[in-house]
Amino acid sequence: MTINAASFRELRLDGLSRDFGTHNALKNVSLTIGKGEFIALLGPSGCGKSTTLNIIAGLLPATGGGIWLDDKRIDPLRPEERGFGMVFQNYALFPHMSVNKNIGFGLKMRGVPKAEIDRRVGEAAALVRLQGQTEKLPGQLSGGQQQRVAIARAIVVEPPLVLMDEPLSNLDAKLRLEMRAEIRRIHNTLGATTIYVTHDQEEALSLADRIVVMRDGEVRQVGVPEDLFSRPDHLDVAEFMGFRNKVAGRVASVEGERATVAVDGASIVGRSRNAVAPGVAAHVAIRPEDLHPVAEGVPGLKAQVISTEFRGREFVGFARMADGTDLSFLAHDRIAAGAQVTLAAEPDRVLVYGDKV
Repeated sequence: MTINAASFRELRLDGLSRDFGTHNALKNVSLTIGKGEFIALLGPSGCGKSTTLNIIAGLLPATGGGIWLDDKRIDPLRPEERGFGMVFQNYALFPHMSVNKNIGFGLKMRGVPKAEIDRRVGEAAALVRLQGQTEKLPGQLSGGQQQRVAIARAIVVEPPLVLMDEPLSNLDAKLRLEMRAEIRRIHNTLGATTIYVTHDQEEALSLADRIVVMRDGEVRQVGVPEDLFSRPDHLDVAEFMGFRNKVAGRVASVEGERATVAVDGASIVGRSRNAVAPGVAAHVAIRPEDLHPVAEGVPGLKAQVISTEFRGREFVGFARMADGTDLSFLAHDRIAAGAQVTLAAEPDRVLVYGDKV
């Protein structure tokens, strides 16, 4: 029996796990997703995000936990009984079928009358802006158009949930930006619920209502994009959200949310993200775009410039501290390789994480 989308209020993952032999690919993942939400599962390769999506879709069985759609447990159901729409990374289009037939394939398999198929395929093609292309074969379309066909095929069955597995990874940068806007527009137009897997933090930030950051098969943090961008709870989440400069030190003093961290004979001030205390080992995390050269005598990180690259309006610099820690920073002017610099950032742009808290 296929799920009735009209009754869908929330999807609940309850302690999902998945083992591949002795490898724990997914560990006790719990998450509640409301109807109409756009959720991004974000993390590096191997973190468990695609495994989670495939378990939700029914393409992979869980080895523990359950999935609930409102008060109905759905993980025992076959994929076709769940009725979810799926958009794959490689599009998975039938090369010998026209755009129309690709879009309508799922409806035909469900025994929908031809007149109804034609109507719904026409609406879906219009929604993804493929008018005039529907008699072509996939091989006659651009990558972006093929992705639109895949999206239309997923939404034409009017699923309670649309699952997308890195759908833009095969497109060039310009097309990725265009399709990102299209995916969000389609989501808003349909009022659908979307779960979207990506390793691209910019993609997740621009698309999602909430982001689920995963690492090593576990959920590390769930939050709205603004919180994940500015206030990551853990050092590994901060690294993945763009705080690529990670420097080890020791907390010298704490005043409210401000912590001063001693680093290699210098110091830097930042916002503490956990209960740091004077004397504890800590890591400082800073985005490259927030780190800049400052005048001699100003507190900051001491480093030697390795190189600078012109990036249009500014220079991106690469430097190395005495302990071997590499730093990336921005500068208004080119700095010669070998120059000694002090690099600093506004305290609100510096995050401090105690190592043993």
